[in-house]
Amino acid sequence: MNSRIMMRRLNKRNLWLLLLPFLLTACQSYKKVPYFQNVEVVNEAEQQEKLYDAKIMPKDLLTIVVSCTNPELAIPFNLTVNAGIAVSTSSYVTTQPVLQPYLVDNEGNINFPVLGELKLGGLTKREAEQLIIDKLKPYMKETPIVTVRMVNYKISVIGEVMRPGTFTISNEKVNLLEALAMAGDMTVYGLRDNVKLIREDANGIQQIVTLDLNKAETILSPYYWLQQNDIVYVTPNKAKARNSDVGNSTSLWFSATSILVSIVSLLVNILK
Repeated sequence: MNSRIMMRRLNKRNLWLLLLPFLLTACQSYKKVPYFQNVEVVNEAEQQEKLYDAKIMPKDLLTIVVSCTNPELAIPFNLTVNAGIAVSTSSYVTTQPVLQPYLVDNEGNINFPVLGELKLGGLTKREAEQLIIDKLKPYMKETPIVTVRMVNYKISVIGEVMRPGTFTISNEKVNLLEALAMAGDMTVYGLRDNVKLIREDANGIQQIVTLDLNKAETILSPYYWLQQNDIVYVTPNKAKARNSDVGNSTSLWFSATSILVSIVSLLVNILK
């Protein structure tokens, strides 16, 4: 009787010993899934009370609108083109002024009406607006209202996400999590601790930065807020790579088998 009890206890212990590696593996895998696990690091850190504002970069497209109480005074300072608009109920075509965007050159300059060349590269929108206002004061009796907008502010998200693609940001402000949300978040194969950010600075120099979304301090990183034309790449894990290899091997195996079957059938017909 005692021997049976001992055997049961040993079997239970062996069962737990067999299950223990699987339990440890499951716990270890789960630790790699949640974002920002150590939030206390961010809560205790000293953060600067300053809202992010994008800076104008070479090759940006800008719309600049100058307004004042007398619209005629602002006309020479607004870059417009006449666009034809067809009226569906009649046969004639009317023209209406349309704002022409400014292309920032490699030196960060634009060619502004009347004022000539202005260097806006490296400035925020607010700084660019104030610069144009100061330049316009000698030409206008009142202080104008200047509005600068970035037309082509976009980012790209690729790799292990649900919907990879390029996204236009209308408010010119987006962080890493918002970019992932636009792409449908990571798949189960995406490595949270190995997200690559590809960025090109104003001098055309590219850099690749690795971000760990398991760590909450990533929020404090200067790369958390994305710049225009940033590319976010979510690296696949080993399971995805193995599945890919299995798929390719299976396809090759079926192809080889089909060829062999065809050869055997041909030989059988010849030897009959």
